[in-house]
Amino acid sequence: MSRPSTSELRVALIGTGFMGRAHSHAWRTAGAFFDLPRRPRLQVVAGRDAGRTRDLADRFGWHEAQTDWRAVVERDDVDVVDICTPGDTHEPIALAALAAGKHVLCEKPLANSVPEAERMAAAARDARTRGVLAMCGFSYRRTPALALARQLVAEGFTGEIRHVRAQYLQDWLSDPDAPLTWRLDATRAGSGTLGDIAAHSVDTAQWLTGSRITDVSAVLRTFVTDRPVGGEHVGLGGRGDGGERGPVTVDDAAAFTASFDGGALGVFEATRLATGRRNANRIEIDGELGSIAFDYERSNELEVYDARDDARTQGFRRVQVTEPVHPYMAAWWPAGHGIGYEHGFTHQVVDLVQAIVDGTDPSPTFDDALDVQRVLDAVAVSAADRSARTPVARPDVARPTNEEVGA
Repeated sequence: MSRPSTSELRVALIGTGFMGRAHSHAWRTAGAFFDLPRRPRLQVVAGRDAGRTRDLADRFGWHEAQTDWRAVVERDDVDVVDICTPGDTHEPIALAALAAGKHVLCEKPLANSVPEAERMAAAARDARTRGVLAMCGFSYRRTPALALARQLVAEGFTGEIRHVRAQYLQDWLSDPDAPLTWRLDATRAGSGTLGDIAAHSVDTAQWLTGSRITDVSAVLRTFVTDRPVGGEHVGLGGRGDGGERGPVTVDDAAAFTASFDGGALGVFEATRLATGRRNANRIEIDGELGSIAFDYERSNELEVYDARDDARTQGFRRVQVTEPVHPYMAAWWPAGHGIGYEHGFTHQVVDLVQAIVDGTDPSPTFDDALDVQRVLDAVAVSAADRSARTPVARPDVARPTNEEVGA
């Protein structure tokens, strides 16, 4: 095994699917555009299928390909373990990696249940006392337009927030003959639309507003209860082969109202059956002094409304978030030259590497992700109880400060 280098951060990636490719691209790209204090080294990738894992390693430049994640997390030539597997494996991999002294990046949602997420967050807090950090991959936080929106809210642009409206609309399951995948199996994914994409909306809403959701009233719906077992897989969806069908055990759509501890009213909708909507991740914040609106299908833009403007010229204006003064943008292209989906993952790597070097908590922490999990659980409980208003259960947890852990 090679000796550690202060100039490198040696990464192990677990998982070779959609997120494995996105994260591979990010680890490979980050150091080429950003001046990182430690340059990522793509040390090893692990996946269940040896051929598929070897192919991903060759395509993205991973130095090794393995099939045993347990052996990988124990290696002394690995500094960071990046978990891009289905939700049912997040807990064992994260716990093993943290126990082995590895920093951890784990895809969202953090786990398939609150108890799993609680154990992961507790392990991360314990690891933090030993200088080992953990981060959950809510990558949309790193979209420059959303990062700008958070800056504006924190600076008081909206004033007191009254409304939060969030939609996440996709259509890759609109065809009832799209084939079964692990994302439609509750034993592997935990939930459907709720954990897959509504989790992003919950995290974004709480992060943007600086407020937490306190209670919800929810509906979950499964429109297509069985799907083809076999068929052609294209992107996230595809087309079934007309043969055997198996049960869908997760939700297709979620809708809920929410109260925030800052006093705002929230309305959330998420679905993977919104025909014609490919990735419409939307949020609007309305306050006493102004409003901010974002739609990922126009991801390089932010809409802002300032109620203090002259009445003759008031109106929403479109801000093209491509200037060097905007979050992350100085490292990329000239003004007006937009960026895309993959850049959020690159920015995630940049922020994680900097946090590791600085010894500060990367955001979102496992505790932040656990809080999202608790909101999702309240949504599921409410939906199972005829949309009853359901509080988000949050036991008080003492969180160590940087000073307490010697950072």
